[in-house]
Amino acid sequence: MMELRINVPEVKEYIKGIAEAPGKIFQFVRYNVKESVGKYLSELMEAELSVFIGRERYQRDKGREGNYRNGGYSRRFTLKGIGEVVVKIPRDRNGEFRTSVMPRSRQYEDQIREDLGLMYLTGVSTRTLSLITHRLVGRRLSHEEVSKANLTLTEGVEKWRNRDLSKESVKYLFLDGVTFAMRIGRSIEKVPVLVAIGVTEVGHKLVLGLQSGDKESAGSWREFFRDLKRRGLESTKVTLGIMDGLPGLEKVFQEEFPQAKTQRCQVHVARNVLAKVPRKQKKTMADDLRSIFYASTKAKALEFYERFQKDWQTECPSAVKCLGNSIDSCLTFFSFPQEEWISLRTTNIIERLNKEFKRRTKPMEIVAGENSCYRLLAFISLKMELAWRSTPLGKVNANLPFFQQVAEKEFTQNC
Repeated sequence: MMELRINVPEVKEYIKGIAEAPGKIFQFVRYNVKESVGKYLSELMEAELSVFIGRERYQRDKGREGNYRNGGYSRRFTLKGIGEVVVKIPRDRNGEFRTSVMPRSRQYEDQIREDLGLMYLTGVSTRTLSLITHRLVGRRLSHEEVSKANLTLTEGVEKWRNRDLSKESVKYLFLDGVTFAMRIGRSIEKVPVLVAIGVTEVGHKLVLGLQSGDKESAGSWREFFRDLKRRGLESTKVTLGIMDGLPGLEKVFQEEFPQAKTQRCQVHVARNVLAKVPRKQKKTMADDLRSIFYASTKAKALEFYERFQKDWQTECPSAVKCLGNSIDSCLTFFSFPQEEWISLRTTNIIERLNKEFKRRTKPMEIVAGENSCYRLLAFISLKMELAWRSTPLGKVNANLPFFQQVAEKEFTQNC
């Protein structure tokens, strides 16, 4: 039996080195783990080859010609939590063996690709990921490799973008477009993306559509609406469209949703009106506009509007005309439940979503194509939908069964 002898001075020196640089022992452990994993995978593939050719290493099949081992080649592969390992891929003489242990034409496992995609969606650019991948996964990945890893998300995004809408009972549509600097071929173009948020009968908000198209074009909006309907959106259930003053949008919406009314965003209208007013008068006119838009009834709002016309017609006729062109569409919300007025006056809901789109894409400066844009926007949309679940449109009804039950059990005194 071999006797194990410990040299005490050497052990003391080793422990001293660890005390001075504790991290070295973990580096040593990681290196041993990588080496052991590489050997394990190599031996596993050797066993797989033995089953394939029907004989162990150095074993001959007497009496007939058969297939044999034919050496092997080294390959590097990166595993999550371990890093880059070196494995030996065995070969057979006939060139028929294909190992199922190591995926072909891949340099890292699927979980790493999924993690890279998730980090990209949450705000880390491909170039930044490339810089930190050595720390994260054990080897440096180029930004082209990171981009390829993100391509696997495209299929899921397209399924979500084109999902069936027939089960969604949508009553309101918030509409707008947002523009991105996008790489098209070898040039950089400003590409608008049309966005639609739907509100269901129970007040839930959903991103129904994201589609590249000219937001100034009536034809683009018409095709966008028709695509929503092809996917199952029932046009007869839509009762209101909330939008800003994009050219042609209101007319096309009314043609595609004939039973719905339109609400013009009061914020956009107010900006257009105040743009035609001298600086010293802006605050006074803004107060008058607020009185109209936040009146308690439509009749009161029209009364304030008549007063507005009388007060400003002489000094600012252009501003009065601008408001007159939109006043009817600005007051449509009065025809709907009062608890929803605060949400129906403006396009703030969709503006908030667009702001998140811009915030996420700002570090990138340029979006790498339409599919890349859809991947980012779909992820942001799903995140926003999760937040919207706790904030349905309008005020929460006080007579909901949940609140009645809580009130009875927790807050009501029993006499």
